[in-house]
Amino acid sequence: MNTESTDPLVIFTPSGKRGRFPVGTPVLTAARQLGVDLDSVCGGRGICSRCQITPAFGDFPKHGITVSRDALSDWNSTEQRYKDKRGLIDGRRLGCQATIQHDVVIDVPPESQVHKQVVRKAASARTIIMDPATRRFFVEVAEPDMHDPTGDLERLKRALRDQWQIDDLRADLAVLAKLQPALRKGNWQVTVALHQDHRGGPARILDIWPGYHDTGLYGLAIDLGSTTIAAHLCDLADGQVLASSGVMNPQIRFGEDLMSRVSYAMMNPGGAGEMTEAVRMALNGLVQGLTTEAGIDPALIFEAVFVCNPVMHHLLLGLDPVELGQAPFALATSDSLSLPAAQLDLSTVNECAQVYILPCIAGHVGADAAAVALSEQPHKSKDLVLVVDVGTNAEIILGDESRVLACSSPTGPAFEGAQISSGQRAAPGAIERVEIDPATKEPRFRIIGLDMWSDEDGFAEAAAATGISGICGSGIIEAVAEMRMAGILDPSGLIGSAEQTGTPRCIAEGRTHAYTIWDGRPEGGPLITVTQGDIRAIQLAKSALYAGARLLMDEMGVDKVDRVVLAGAFGAHISPKHAMVLGMIPDVALDKVQSAGNAAGTGARIALCNSAARAEIERVVQQINKIETAIEPRFQEHFVAASAIPHATDPFPELAQVVSLPDVSFNTGGDGAGGGRRRKRRG
Repeated sequence: MNTESTDPLVIFTPSGKRGRFPVGTPVLTAARQLGVDLDSVCGGRGICSRCQITPAFGDFPKHGITVSRDALSDWNSTEQRYKDKRGLIDGRRLGCQATIQHDVVIDVPPESQVHKQVVRKAASARTIIMDPATRRFFVEVAEPDMHDPTGDLERLKRALRDQWQIDDLRADLAVLAKLQPALRKGNWQVTVALHQDHRGGPARILDIWPGYHDTGLYGLAIDLGSTTIAAHLCDLADGQVLASSGVMNPQIRFGEDLMSRVSYAMMNPGGAGEMTEAVRMALNGLVQGLTTEAGIDPALIFEAVFVCNPVMHHLLLGLDPVELGQAPFALATSDSLSLPAAQLDLSTVNECAQVYILPCIAGHVGADAAAVALSEQPHKSKDLVLVVDVGTNAEIILGDESRVLACSSPTGPAFEGAQISSGQRAAPGAIERVEIDPATKEPRFRIIGLDMWSDEDGFAEAAAATGISGICGSGIIEAVAEMRMAGILDPSGLIGSAEQTGTPRCIAEGRTHAYTIWDGRPEGGPLITVTQGDIRAIQLAKSALYAGARLLMDEMGVDKVDRVVLAGAFGAHISPKHAMVLGMIPDVALDKVQSAGNAAGTGARIALCNSAARAEIERVVQQINKIETAIEPRFQEHFVAASAIPHATDPFPELAQVVSLPDVSFNTGGDGAGGGRRRKRRG
């Protein structure tokens, strides 16, 4: 009897790796057999606690499973002993102690991963006119007088009005508690941190110090993405980025893409609350790490600006995202929001800190797209520019000074290394660059953390420190494009056999084939291949991206754009040539394709450092025309045509000037043998 099919299914996030294992298999053992990045130093004796994991419970329609509370073995004495001595976050288990009993989804948190994530959302250099909403003001306050009986706060307000022309002030109870001691210790001279909303209204006193206080005011610009959370700690005096960091979004364990998370909220009572709690906890940890790195007091963080897509927007705010999962995709609110950080449970900032969230553009076009528009200014462009923020949910903007259009496109997580057989997040040891010799079909590659190609002398010794562990998003994009340029992949996306392509690196895998990039099995490492399933995942992602862009071009009445801006986590890490060979973006001269880095994060920094920019983007968002891909019949037509590499019907004349794509076809009727049929080249 074959029991494999009845063994429990184990799915690890964020890697997406999965497999079936007999009941009683330790989670750590399953992780090692699947090549999941789960640390352990003590050899599974429950001493080091490096193998902490978090099981997720409930319905997971995307995976076709329901995870019950008894999916793992009961909490045991070893785990209890460790928790008593060193502490263990609620919900965490030790992977060496917990064993698999039923189908389960398991999240490996960042601190349990051997290869720490490299979040590629660094702050880009940008000149920003400083006009922050929170400033410091030094004032001299009149002493109390029995003949003029007024409160200390009232006399502070009078001093700010007389000395700084600031009228109409509010102070929270936390500030009132500090007011009298500060005035008397400072001999009636104090410094206040004052927040003035760009919409007008009363200013708010956020903090007060005796005498002259000049230790700095700081703010956070946070790009809350579906897959990664990136944050920049900025000085509100000069806009300088003091520290940048990022973590994987822990909500991945509830679903890799947005609709999976909406489904989780629909299927599991309290599911939205679970996801809200998870992301807020991650934010507090991220901020704590930033302040430690920069060496500043967290109480000096007075502002945070958030950009995020609509689903993340709702889950951050604690709003149920269910309405975003069904037409007409109604947001609870699309306006910008200003609120106290305490309402979002942000405990690692000043207790009176304020949060600003940029406006959303539409039900599936969020504050992150608004931030991209603020950063790249398409509404001020003389030429027609296409801005593509590549991520799990791509945000696409097309426009010039006459008109701006926007849409989102459900690309999924394949571009970020998920749903790829050897895929992983960007981390040391992950393949990030690939080149294939078109004559020999031999590959060479580079890994994150090492500035050498695999065919250079000394590479093996240098790579031993991290190992060669998998392939990340930029690596899989380049690999697929290089396979097409080398004649290993035909326009329909079929990988040829060894006989068809002339290389033994094409190996049989059932009825299809896979291309071998690296075989580390002789040294105990992984076999890293690009499979037919990987090609299909990339085709689906790039087709959605291209179809969204074409939909906007149709609406604009054009067949060509003047330039393309690639934004997003890895916009700076893929070459324009590879993106165009793949058919991710419309045909344009390669020197007209540029990278904007993390444009959403840059937009968040601009809004943090310049109060007037908040008013500007609120106005611009009202002028952007929103196109809903989910209800546009032409989207499906464009999607199908875009599945070919680079495209079934659209000509790519600019690309043809720099790349000659082999005219091959490996569709041999299913026999998988023989040379590829030559096909007449399209004009």
